[in-house]
Amino acid sequence: MDPEELKALVVAGNKTIDALRGEVDGMKSADVVTTQKIARMESSLADTLAAKQAAELQATALEKRLSDIETKAARPGQGGASTAEADEYKSAFVDYVRNPNDHNRANALFDLAKKATDVRTNVGASGGFALPQEIAADIAKQVQDVSPIRQIARVVQVGTSDYKELVDLNGFGTEWVGETVTRSQTDTPGLGECAPTFGSLVAKPETTRESLEDLFFDVEAWLTMSAVEQMAVAEGVAFISGNGVNKPTGILAGTPVVTADAARAFGVLQFVASGNAATLGSNPFDLTKSVVYGLKSGYRANANWLMNSLTLAQLAKVKDTNGVYLLQRAVAAGVPSTIEGYNAMIAEDMPDVAANALPIAFGDFNKGYLIADRAGLAVVKDEVTKAGYIRYQMFKRLGGKVKDSNAIKLLKIAA
Repeated sequence: MDPEELKALVVAGNKTIDALRGEVDGMKSADVVTTQKIARMESSLADTLAAKQAAELQATALEKRLSDIETKAARPGQGGASTAEADEYKSAFVDYVRNPNDHNRANALFDLAKKATDVRTNVGASGGFALPQEIAADIAKQVQDVSPIRQIARVVQVGTSDYKELVDLNGFGTEWVGETVTRSQTDTPGLGECAPTFGSLVAKPETTRESLEDLFFDVEAWLTMSAVEQMAVAEGVAFISGNGVNKPTGILAGTPVVTADAARAFGVLQFVASGNAATLGSNPFDLTKSVVYGLKSGYRANANWLMNSLTLAQLAKVKDTNGVYLLQRAVAAGVPSTIEGYNAMIAEDMPDVAANALPIAFGDFNKGYLIADRAGLAVVKDEVTKAGYIRYQMFKRLGGKVKDSNAIKLLKIAA
């Protein structure tokens, strides 16, 4: 029913109700002869009231439907295709809904719907524009590979980029002597300094003011979430291979040597050669044991493996003569698989197995690598610089560097 017809019906019902009430009130004092007439009028009054209530409910429902249609039609992606033909169809459809008894509007809508002789829903101009479009309220998110370094390294909050930590190099000397034997001068312990190199991660997305008002999801929260994830990916790369120039110095940034702990310079990592110039060698079982036991026992208690998925896949296929696999699968969801009893952590930023590459690291990363966070994620909202747009300047400052070079061992693909 048309809204104007409903309105007229409600007005007429109100007049009838008022007239009936007046007659009933006037006849209340009449004799018994008029009782039947009063009863009939009261019944008619009740019917009229019921019809009025039904008409009002129908009018309210129709107004809500019109409001919903107009709201959807005004939102991008909600009411049709974003082309001239789709906009024309949407306008004609809303006009028809507002007055379905107008034959001219109905004919205009029908002409638009049958414009193409070949009606195909997969072609916009051939009928596809007539199909309603629906967008899910949640947004599917592509998975990002985030390095686990922050989970296993030492992380500190600092108030300045001039932050340093000291490492005792265990150079203290002792000797056994008798009661009256002359004491010799013993070695004095030395200190090593770890000064993380800092840099700023920056993102600068922008959006229109209208999109903030019209889109059906929280644009600001979405931009912030995406920035945090992308920054986590970027910092993971730096923790592995960063060169220290306006970014952290990564675990693989230096030039490792084969020299043992006692004779190696502070800050330089040691590597174990694979025994083959291009592969993990003929006996990865023994190779992994060499890496594990090349690390001092004090570091092994909290040690982890670090490699990418492709390298782990190669080790997962290795088994001994008894059919026992080198990689022991996790016993529960969320628990890493193990190699030689130590967790195998996946960091996709580690290199693949190739000549002269360093695809595997092993050690106590909490003692071996330092991450210094200068501050959390800062967001500055700029609504002035570009008319009609809102810019979000996001930045995060952090640093990183190998702290104790005895705590981490590397495996190098070399003969």
